[in-house]
Amino acid sequence: MRGMCAAMLTFEAIVLALAVAVMIAVEDVNTPLALSLGLGLAALCLLVAGSLRRPKAYLVGHAIQVGAIGLGFLVPIMFFVGAMFAALWFAAFFVGKRIEEDKARWAAEAARNGDTTGR
Repeated sequence: MRGMCAAMLTFEAIVLALAVAVMIAVEDVNTPLALSLGLGLAALCLLVAGSLRRPKAYLVGHAIQVGAIGLGFLVPIMFFVGAMFAALWFAAFFVGKRIEEDKARWAAEAARNGDTTGR
């Protein structure tokens, strides 16, 4: 789960950083506002991607998705892009959680059956 979520946040950081140029050049958003929101969210994505060992980091990851969608009020296409990344984030979160549960169940079954090969 951690690897998939970290990958999603890393890709999202790249897109958010690139969105700053669109905010400034295309949508005429105030430069300091665009820089602080876009690069701030991008930096937060990278920080959270590195701290996903802690369960509370996932809550911050959920909040980042809200912030990315909220950028749509400045750049309308970000409603779509933010929603797309939110869908990918939640898919990585829930699918990753399911994979970890299955791995734990398989390991428990293997230990119960005396299987030492780890398969």
